[in-house]
Amino acid sequence: MIRIKKATKQTAALFEGWEETILWSCLQGIMGALYINDRKHPVSAMAALGDFAFFAGKASAELAAYKPPQNKKGFSIMIPQNREWKETLLACHKDRAKIVSRYATKKEPGIFDKEKLKKIISLLPDGYELNRINRPLYEQCKAETFSADLVSQFPRYEDYQKLGLGAVIQKDSRIVSGASSYSRYRHGIEIEIDTHKEFRRKGLALICGAKLILECLERNLYPSWDAQNTASLALAKKLGYRYSHTYEAVELCSEPPGAAV
Repeated sequence: MIRIKKATKQTAALFEGWEETILWSCLQGIMGALYINDRKHPVSAMAALGDFAFFAGKASAELAAYKPPQNKKGFSIMIPQNREWKETLLACHKDRAKIVSRYATKKEPGIFDKEKLKKIISLLPDGYELNRINRPLYEQCKAETFSADLVSQFPRYEDYQKLGLGAVIQKDSRIVSGASSYSRYRHGIEIEIDTHKEFRRKGLALICGAKLILECLERNLYPSWDAQNTASLALAKKLGYRYSHTYEAVELCSEPPGAAV
């Protein structure tokens, strides 16, 4: 098992044609990590960033079983390049693994209607505040379980300030919803959106999403959106994204179903 900081041509070739920005972050050496089976002649590779891991090339049980040190949750979303990888992942993790569907959106930089996004932002209800994530809000995001992933891939505020971008809605000084960069690649970000369960179905995620997209467009960054479920896809469509395709992932939970807590 060999970790490399940035993809060589041989390693990048294993992932060729894969349009996932979290993967691009790893290949470009901006965030995440790459693992290969052989430094000179790699035939198997894994790209890992946060909860996500992408597997390419020849299926390897060693790579499939490996837990990157940066993944501290035990939960993982593993994306296999082909059927061989999927079967290897399932065989390796057994009862802890399950197949899920995820929904990709088309990457179309010119698709967004700025006036529509501004109108969405104007719908912010009375008593709520919409603000860019600064140092105090970064720390507040980290302190709340529901909002931690808005900044979780940036260990220090200085990292977030350099590579991250986001906005949150507050109610009585408490963060109740937010949209931020889960990851950063050379030409954009991957969006993370979270809303506290007590404040859902109020349009807050839509407002945060609109604000973040506009902030990205002002900086010539593409706000990529990969939907975890159909609700996330529906929200993306309201903001201007168009559905691309459905793909399979292997979700790995920290404990097998039915395990004692």
